[in-house]
Amino acid sequence: MTLIDGKLTAQSIKKEIALEVEQMMASGMKRPHLSAILVGHDGGSESYMKNKMLACEACGIKSSLVRLDENATEEEVLAEVRHLNEDPDVDGYIIQLPLPKHIDEQKVIMAVDYRKDVDGFHPINVGRMAIGLPCFISATPQGIITLLKHYQIDTSGKKCVVLGRSNIVGKPMAQLMMQKQYGNATVTVCHSQSPTLKEECRQADVIIAAVGRPGFVSADMVKPGAIVIDVGTTRIVDESIPKGYRLAGDVDFEAVKDQCSYITPVPGGVGPMTVCSLMKNTLAAAKHTIYK
Repeated sequence: MTLIDGKLTAQSIKKEIALEVEQMMASGMKRPHLSAILVGHDGGSESYMKNKMLACEACGIKSSLVRLDENATEEEVLAEVRHLNEDPDVDGYIIQLPLPKHIDEQKVIMAVDYRKDVDGFHPINVGRMAIGLPCFISATPQGIITLLKHYQIDTSGKKCVVLGRSNIVGKPMAQLMMQKQYGNATVTVCHSQSPTLKEECRQADVIIAAVGRPGFVSADMVKPGAIVIDVGTTRIVDESIPKGYRLAGDVDFEAVKDQCSYITPVPGGVGPMTVCSLMKNTLAAAKHTIYK
């Protein structure tokens, strides 16, 4: 079993990005700028945002944060979106999800300038990704593809099962894994209502678990030699550690690890690569390599 170290891989890529940023500035270009809109004070979102800002610092990317109270109106959020769309210094920005229930997330995403949509959530980027055109790809799926490439894991022609069908991970992950230039795999998407879910998993060469249910993938679902990518990051209360919680993946790691050829841990697997991919998208936005 080989442990796929996302943390170490991300550190290496961030150093490469930092070097590119230095070269850009030496040639007279401005420093890339990533901004973010954070509505409310959700603990998970606060932590994730902090990691993004630290990653910007490591990559030499300027960062800024627009904070809004959880009672902010939809129009107030949309006004900030319009402001960032029009700010020439901002190369890309993200809207930290989920938004409070009284705000229409899709309406806010639609208002984002797709050329600054470094999260890859705008329908134009989603559509371009689906047909294989250059675009900003969602950070988590892009991070997974980068990990597979970094570890020289060949998925061409392999059977891949994606567990989960979210717009953020499941759907784009399936699209990328079936495309020739990325996974080139035979892809099956399963979810909680799939009647043959376990059977599908037992036949899979690659399992990508993104269901948000701790320990969901058990040993009897994984065939020997399979590649297992765990996207899950559920907070479990644990008062025995200083933070008061621990992160749990969708895979029962201890039960599954000895059956795999490759597996990602939680934490330290896909998570660091998600933030790293956001940095890559911001650099691409600043260099106008996707949208001229």
